[in-house]
Amino acid sequence: MFLSLLNRKEMLKFLDLAIYMVDIDGEPNDVEKRLLNKMIAELDTVKDEYSFRLTDTVENTIKFFTESNQVVKNVVYLNLVSISMEDDLYNTSELLFLENIQKEFEISAEKRRELMSVVYAQRDLREKTIRILKN
Repeated sequence: MFLSLLNRKEMLKFLDLAIYMVDIDGEPNDVEKRLLNKMIAELDTVKDEYSFRLTDTVENTIKFFTESNQVVKNVVYLNLVSISMEDDLYNTSELLFLENIQKEFEISAEKRRELMSVVYAQRDLREKTIRILKN
């Protein structure tokens, strides 16, 4: 979502965080793989040069984003939240990772709630659309 707002380097660094996020709880499941492929498709300008492996440590990648503007941080956080909520499984590792990102990116509790509500609304709309299409 809104990944096109990122510049080329930010897109590549975001993909590193996304890969880390889907791997955090073990081997990515089919839902996480689909979501990751969808995000890569959204990042059309860099999809051919991404190698599906971390190009740096997670700590350095997070540090890279801490020096970015708040819009970039919000877009990255929003998409990481989206990844974590895609498979309906509660995972402590993902939660702790997101809490760390929130802290490092200086995202307030209020902004976190707003971003999460966007993810929930998108998810609800997708589920409603599926129900309408099937009936």
